Amino acid sequence: MKRKSIYLIRHGETDLNRRGVVQGSGVNSSLNEWGEAQAAAFFNAYQHVPFDKIYTSDLQRTHQSVRGFIKQGIPHESYSGLNEISWGLREGKEPNTGDTSYYRDLVLAWKAGDFDAAAEGGESPIMVRDRQIPVIETILSRPHERNILIAMHGRAMRVLLTILFKESLIHMDDYEHSNLCLYRINYSYDTGLFEMEVKNDTTHLLSLEIPQTL
Repeated sequence: MKRKSIYLIRHGETDLNRRGVVQGSGVNSSLNEWGEAQAAAFFNAYQHVPFDKIYTSDLQRTHQSVRGFIKQGIPHESYSGLNEISWGLREGKEPNTGDTSYYRDLVLAWKAGDFDAAAEGGESPIMVRDRQIPVIETILSRPHERNILIAMHGRAMRVLLTILFKESLIHMDDYEHSNLCLYRINYSYDTGLFEMEVKNDTTHLLSLEIPQTL
């Protein structure tokens, strides 16, 4: 049976994550010290896996999250199709009551089935899904890549997981995530189906000590 093992992670923490600032695809932030520690812990836990390819978004926080593997010489490709959803005009702004209500109403609209709803100047879940599908097709067209690592973003991961498991986007928020969490998924080329092994796993982070500078 031909199978592909997919290790899907969210990027490590950034200062904007810590401050509750929405980043989206328009803010190319870098990992903070804690995020770098998370990336190192993930590398230490999974450096034994014989990854054939690393896939990331075009944003540097995903590249930094898998830097240890890239330094090993593992082939790496980045795709804008894996970028975070664009949250539009409010990206990168300090959180306030008005913005919090705005985002809450937007997510509620998605939960009600309005997947064409988009943040002002941003993307809808349908738009994110449409740009992810060609990347997924590219990845699956390479059966010789038996073990792959994909580094992405929170909302984009939620969209991608509904695609893989042939679910309505209404189930996006069923997939919880945290910084440098792991979803491990198997794909069977014989059946064309995905099987979930691990969800939102952060056990590789348990030994971390919070940096004194935070």
